[in-house]
Amino acid sequence: MYYDVTWTGFVGERAPEAVQKIFEIVRTARDCAFDTVQGAVRQGRALRGWEVDRAARGVIERSGYGDRFVHRTGHSIGEAVHGNGANMDDLETHDEREIIPHTGFSIEPGIYLPEFGVRSEINVFVGEQAARITGAVQTDMVLIPVDATRG
Repeated sequence: MYYDVTWTGFVGERAPEAVQKIFEIVRTARDCAFDTVQGAVRQGRALRGWEVDRAARGVIERSGYGDRFVHRTGHSIGEAVHGNGANMDDLETHDEREIIPHTGFSIEPGIYLPEFGVRSEINVFVGEQAARITGAVQTDMVLIPVDATRG
């Protein structure tokens, strides 16, 4: 299995308010998409890739940045980093494939503005009765002190 992850950082002691706001929207979208997966798996309800995309995309659209989320929410991960299973996609395609037990995929929403972009990614494994995140989860922006860049 592959591990595919993107985190967001800022060079400076503190991210500007605008950057922090976008990070929080993207983080909320990511978490909403995972909650959608976890809820469906626990309920034994069929879930398709487009539904996961729509959960994340809805958060970003309601925040007023829908036109700045320009890619699908995620992709299948397996023996290749971009696997051949269901993609979390209702933008590039309307992926009707069901998310089935013993499969993995990414959830990686993003907002891309002319001045900066933010993406936050997790990897998910779906079991028989639960879904779980398979690595570290970014909860705060990575801050890189300016002095650290002068070495």
